[in-house]
Amino acid sequence: MNTISPKVQNQIAMLQQMQAQLQTIQTQKTQYDMAARETKRAIEELADVPEDGSVYMNIGTVMMQKKKGDVVTKLQEKVETLELRVKSLDKQEKMLAEKFEQLQAQIRQALEGKPPSAS
Repeated sequence: MNTISPKVQNQIAMLQQMQAQLQTIQTQKTQYDMAARETKRAIEELADVPEDGSVYMNIGTVMMQKKKGDVVTKLQEKVETLELRVKSLDKQEKMLAEKFEQLQAQIRQALEGKPPSAS
């Protein structure tokens, strides 16, 4: 039976950690993307409301009446923030994916570099 060196075992553990980090980043990215789409949808709906119409906004656990312009501005700022977070997570995901592929290649090389086991 082929034994795996401690170095390769450590690399495999690091690979598993990177995989978990990638999954976390992808989950966060999906959540932020969904929130941005929902917020954009709210802005679209507000376009149909007259300027002097009643608009309510959640502030913590309280719902307050606000001016339409103020609500739209806050929602636009929220969309910008969410989109920046998504872009940041994209960069993190790409960098981590590259490192993941490099480490995966190193592990493959280390495992294939060994003489075949007598099965």
